[in-house]
Parts: sequence; C-alpha cells; structure tokens
Amino acid sequence: MELQVQNLCKSYGGETVLRDVTFTAGPGVTCVMAPSGAGKTTLLRILLGLETADIGTVQIPAGCRWAAVFQEDRLLEQLDARGNLRFILGKDYREETASALLTELGLGDVGNKPVRDFSGGMKRRLALARALLAPSDILVLDEPFTGLDGENRAGALACVRRAAEEKPVLLVTHDESDAADLGAALLRL
Repeated sequence: MELQVQNLCKSYGGETVLRDVTFTAGPGVTCVMAPSGAGKTTLLRILLGLETADIGTVQIPAGCRWAAVFQEDRLLEQLDARGNLRFILGKDYREETASALLTELGLGDVGNKPVRDFSGGMKRRLALARALLAPSDILVLDEPFTGLDGENRAGALACVRRAAEEKPVLLVTHDESDAADLGAALLRL
C-alpha cells in the first residue's frame, strides 16, 4: 500500500494553510511536523476525505481502508474499554487480540470501569487501541501520545512500530523524539 500526495494546497478565508505539500508514504512511519496552526490536522482531514483540497491530488489504491486517532479521543463514555472496541469493530472484534493489546497498552486490568472514569492518558491509549485493531490499510494518528507517561508511551510506541511494519502510518506530532523512537521519515510543513 502506498499513499501519494502531490502539490496539495488548502486555504481558509484567503489564508493559506497548506502550500504545495508533496510526499509518498509506504509501509513505515511518516511523521508530519510543524508548528501549531501550520496545517497538520488539515492535511490529515483531507487525506481522510473529511475536507477537500483547493488544489492537488491524493492517490491511494481503490478500496483503501483508513483507521485514525483524532486529537479528540471520540470514545463512548458510558461503555468500558472492551465495549468501545466491540462497538467500533463489530464482527471484526476478537476478544483474545483485544485483551492482548489492551494489556500491552496498560489497560488490561480496568475491568468494567466506564470510560468516563478513565484518566486522559487511559482514554488516549484506548483510542489508539481502537485504531490499531480496526481493519485498515493506512493508519493516521494525530498526537496519539499526548498525556502518556514514559512507560505507557513506550508501550504505545511499540504498538505503532509493529503496525508500521505492514502499512503506512502518518503520525502528527510536535515531539522530535517520537520520530526518532519510531525511525520515521519526516515531513515538515
């Protein structure tokens, strides 16, 4: 699977947010880095089809499946961790696989606790687990390590690194160490 972006441009109210963004991403991690307000999230929204570019092209194979972690966790607060995964994954939910990933992300012992009672870091890890378990060809992650301490960040990095062996992973981050720890290609906007 390969994603090709050529000469992508986007403006809002006459102010240019993206200008001539061109890159190719195959399996592995591509870190999108830029200061706040420089268009990182806009780029991801265009790639996901949530916004339209003013100019440029995005080429992906037909039938490409995307999974994403947005800046907001977008979880079902009344459900527990497994309930959130079951809801999103439907027939693709596998208890053994879900349990193993939740354990790896430090969420294996949360029981039936509703997500509304999770800490911010726990919610972030559950949002990451949901994206990692969803059947996808490309994974898009917008600041997925926000609020994670050292041990939980290391576990999340390992999970992302493993996913990137098989598919392109686009990671928006402000932290250069994320790129270094993942051996990522850098895309600076």
